Amino acid sequence: MTSARLSASTAPFWCVSAITALVLFASAAPSPIYPLYQQLWGFSSFTLTLIFAVYVIALLTMLLTVGSISDHVGRRPVLLAGISVLILAMVAFALADGVATLMVARVVQGIATGAILGALSATMLDLQPDEQTGAMANGAAPGVGLSSGVIVAGIFVEYVPDPRVIIYVLTGVALAAALVVVLWLPETSPRVGFDDRRHVVSTIAPRASVPSVVAPVFFAGVPVMLATWSLGGMQLSLGSSVVARILGITNHAAAGAALAVFFVVAAIAAVASSSMDPEPKRAVGLVALFVGVLTTLTGALSASTPVYLIGSGIAGIGFGTAFVAVVALLGAVTPADERGRVFAAVFVGSYLGFSIPAVVAGASTGHFGLRTTYIGYSIYVIALVVLAGISAALVARRARRTSLHRDDGDEIVEADEVIGVASVEAGVVSVCGSRDE
Repeated sequence: MTSARLSASTAPFWCVSAITALVLFASAAPSPIYPLYQQLWGFSSFTLTLIFAVYVIALLTMLLTVGSISDHVGRRPVLLAGISVLILAMVAFALADGVATLMVARVVQGIATGAILGALSATMLDLQPDEQTGAMANGAAPGVGLSSGVIVAGIFVEYVPDPRVIIYVLTGVALAAALVVVLWLPETSPRVGFDDRRHVVSTIAPRASVPSVVAPVFFAGVPVMLATWSLGGMQLSLGSSVVARILGITNHAAAGAALAVFFVVAAIAAVASSSMDPEPKRAVGLVALFVGVLTTLTGALSASTPVYLIGSGIAGIGFGTAFVAVVALLGAVTPADERGRVFAAVFVGSYLGFSIPAVVAGASTGHFGLRTTYIGYSIYVIALVVLAGISAALVARRARRTSLHRDDGDEIVEADEVIGVASVEAGVVSVCGSRDE
């Protein structure tokens, strides 16, 4: 597939962006429906946390094993298989008649989502009309998908009869349409296959790795991934309880809209900041995250809905700009045949930040209370934001120092290059793969 042919139309790119948002819509839709399940089946908050945990475990397992497989077998087969399994998950949700079947549905959903997230992001970059648009769409899709899932499900719970069936039927129909669209999409990654059985085993062995050329940018972005997605996890895990029990919003549609403020603004910020350079965009995002979390915490502690919503909006600006900046930096240095692998690793880091604190928060709420847990979670996110800021400052300082060395003369440049080659030849290894120094 030539680049000229791929760039002849942007329709495939926007279709893949929409499918990505749809997959994340499906992942968020169960959240507003959980109170109905609790009323029907009488399970505890711990059981609810367990339902979330099994989804995350399934998702991370797939990211760690088959997240990069689209680099070998092509994007389209992975997308077709993943969406097909996700349709089965929607059927399981619609037929769920107890906690056990609900958990099965969530596990199947985690398997499907984890299998295709990396391939979807890689396909978006393969088809991107330009790097700015590709990074913007990759960063905006989570906000669009998660916010619309929460809003639509909240409206269904409040106003539509039997919402726990209809929402999944409609989502399944939309996914079936997405399946047809994928059949029409061009294949953007050559099917290079595997050298032998050992190559297959090594590819699907649980790991999150990135190529050496990408490693410095990836590791510099990890604190930002953790900070942004931890905040997203806080919104979805504790946000509904804060909105209902502290702010007193009992209407499901209004509560869904309040939760969606963060994700809607994140998507808007991702689009609005698409023309900014990644480095200043990341700085703006981290400042907004810091201010937003503090403001949201203030609103929760004072039971002020306006302050809470303003804080959620500011934090959403931080998510949309900071995460898109990391995606842009990674997209610029990632080889085309490694995109599935790299963005699977991105989602591993992001979902670890998203899920582990959320599970801990769900378990601790019963012991320490909602208010204390929310304060602790907020402090944790603020600490991650500070860590991300320090990391970004150190990387920028190193980049300036390297630039000054380059300006001083060719000899120093050559010395730096020799050191870099020596580091590679020495096999400097990091947690996620070889790293060029």
